[in-house]
Amino acid sequence: MKYKIAILYICTGKYDIFWDGFYKSSKQFFFKEHNKHYFVFTDSKNIKSSENITVVYKKSEGFPNDSLYRFDMFLEIEDKVMPYDYVFFLNSNMLFLKNVSEEILPYKNFKGLIGVIHPLGSLYFNRPSMFTYERNKKSTAYIPRIKGREYNYYMGGFNGGSSSEYYKMVKELNKNINEDEHNGIVAIYHDESHLNKYFFKNKVHSLSTSYGYPEGMDLPFIPIVMIRDKTKYDNFFNKESGFSWFKLKVNRLLQYYKALIW
Repeated sequence: MKYKIAILYICTGKYDIFWDGFYKSSKQFFFKEHNKHYFVFTDSKNIKSSENITVVYKKSEGFPNDSLYRFDMFLEIEDKVMPYDYVFFLNSNMLFLKNVSEEILPYKNFKGLIGVIHPLGSLYFNRPSMFTYERNKKSTAYIPRIKGREYNYYMGGFNGGSSSEYYKMVKELNKNINEDEHNGIVAIYHDESHLNKYFFKNKVHSLSTSYGYPEGMDLPFIPIVMIRDKTKYDNFFNKESGFSWFKLKVNRLLQYYKALIW
């Protein structure tokens, strides 16, 4: 059986430099025996609509808005995506290295959601207090500590599932983000914080960090999908370039402090 696969992809501003590599590797390795269509949110003049690509114009709003409000973007094309069997979102700098197909679905005719364990979730798997969850109880992304509860931390850069379940999630997360905004709150890791809250409350099929392996890291996983190091392409992507050594140390100490009081 051939599935119809919708791929959601955002590459506004300078992020369009990753499109060519992503597209070619996806064609070669991602559900290659199935019918794929790419919905590309971009303001780039270098990416054109074609038989298997739909370009949706989206002006770059910078960090973190391009990421935080992605679910609002996805809702704009809900009617176009719903006819597909599965929908997957991947960050612009993802690169497929090996075949990824039906093996990521836990069973035939899977109707649920799929998430990838963040490298942080792998490093601190036995110390969930170190996970960078939203700890502000006033935020809709807040995750409580419950004794005996199993915790995972998922990356925001690769997720998906059946179209019906995925858009059920998209609608709830979009509502939660707008509610936080109304209350003057921005979750600590933006859309990723809200995604983790949804996965905390709902059943999700977990994929290992092999499916989101950061380039240059030494982790006990076989890289299947690589997160390309954006700073190798342009220092524009180095979000810590303006940070002082002192500020980086303070941020790490704050992480330890939040872990202790959670």
